[in-house]
Amino acid sequence: MTLFSMTGFGAARAERTLADGAELSISVEIRTVNHKHLQAKVRLPQGYAALEGGVDKAVRARLSRGAVQVGVEVTRTGGQPSFSVDLSAVERYEALQKSLGERFQGLRPIDSVTEMLGLPGVLVHDRSRQSVDLAGEEAQAVLAVVEEALDALLQMRAVEGEAMGADVAGSGEEIAALVVRISERMAGAAARHRARLVERVGELAGDKGLEAADLAREIALLADRLDISEEITRLESHLAQLRSVLSSGGSVGRQLDFLAQEFFREANTVGSKCNDADVAHLVVELKTHVERLREQVQNIE
Repeated sequence: MTLFSMTGFGAARAERTLADGAELSISVEIRTVNHKHLQAKVRLPQGYAALEGGVDKAVRARLSRGAVQVGVEVTRTGGQPSFSVDLSAVERYEALQKSLGERFQGLRPIDSVTEMLGLPGVLVHDRSRQSVDLAGEEAQAVLAVVEEALDALLQMRAVEGEAMGADVAGSGEEIAALVVRISERMAGAAARHRARLVERVGELAGDKGLEAADLAREIALLADRLDISEEITRLESHLAQLRSVLSSGGSVGRQLDFLAQEFFREANTVGSKCNDADVAHLVVELKTHVERLREQVQNIE
């Protein structure tokens, strides 16, 4: 399956003709960036606020993580008029004009429809156009373009996600190779430290208080301090899980982030136990690759 980046951009545009003859020009742009959770912000034009829930639902059906910004622009031309004439207001204006004309001589009368329509309160915007009908074809046309923009967004996120997956897999292979080298080196380190301890004991052989049991106890404590077999086993298990998660694909960013933290924890433990310069250098290199892995998975959905 495919991995998805949390960063992406998708856009879609369409022209639609409605049953009432209106022409719609619809433009949708969607941008996403990293975020621990899914956070959607929707910007709609005036008269389309009722669509916010539908747009948000469409986003959440297709995405699981990331900060999402959705911008919708709609231009409507033609179709049924979006206004009406308040006849009672016209009648009041006519009565007022007559009253003022009788009192003040020389006032120019309102003698055209154009002038009358320009007076405040004569033209009233149709309230039904203040909010689009959610079940109507206009709302469905806008939501269809939102889906097209989401398709484009997911395509871009998939392309970037594939590249990120390859990088994560590469880091995993580097970590696996270092785990093998550290394991091999530490196996020899325990034997070397034991030999040095025995040599020191030989130098102190004149000390009558030194018993064979004391030597055995010191060697056992040394072996325990240098034993990283549990850490190596856990690292190998995490590597197996990493390969499994990458092969399964989908929204696995949180799982990968958890594994990266576990890698770092085990690397720290190995570093605290190693008493060998070569192993210390390998641990530094291991931590570098783990840190790179952790940065990579931050951008995976």
